[in-house]
Amino acid sequence: MATAKGKAPRHRKASTKRKVSAKDKLSLAQRHLERVQTAWDDPTDWSDLALYGFYCLEAAVGAAALHVGIPTTTKHWEKVDVASELHESHGLPDIASLLGDLNDARKAAAYGDIDIPDLDAEEVATEIEQYVDAVSALLAKDVHGE
Repeated sequence: MATAKGKAPRHRKASTKRKVSAKDKLSLAQRHLERVQTAWDDPTDWSDLALYGFYCLEAAVGAAALHVGIPTTTKHWEKVDVASELHESHGLPDIASLLGDLNDARKAAAYGDIDIPDLDAEEVATEIEQYVDAVSALLAKDVHGE
C-alpha cells in the first residue's frame, strides 16, 4: 500500500515492556492523582478528570496487585476484576463501578460517541484519592511476612 507521497507506510516499532515494581506503579498513580486534583474543581475539566482519574486508578490497582502477588493485566476490563479481588481479599475500597464509569467518561471525552456518565466531580476525585491512599497504606505493610 502506498501513501500520498507514493512511499510504503512505515510501521512503528513495537513497544518494549519493562518490569516495574509496585512502588513504581504507586508513584505513577500519585502523579496522575495530581492531575485529578486540579481537574475536578470548578470549572471541571472532565477530559482530564476522566482520563487521569481512570489511569490513576488503574496504576493504583496495578501497584496493589503487584504487592500482594495477584497477576496483573493490560486489559481495562480485567482490571475491574483485579480491583474487586483486592477489595474482597485485602479490604481496599470497592472501585469496580467507578472504574467502569471513568472508562466510559474517558471514551466520551476522547471519542464523543457515548454520553458521559452522570458523575459528581468532587466525589470522583475524593474516591480516587482515598483509593490511592489505601493502596499506599497497603504497600507500607509487609503482606508476605518478610
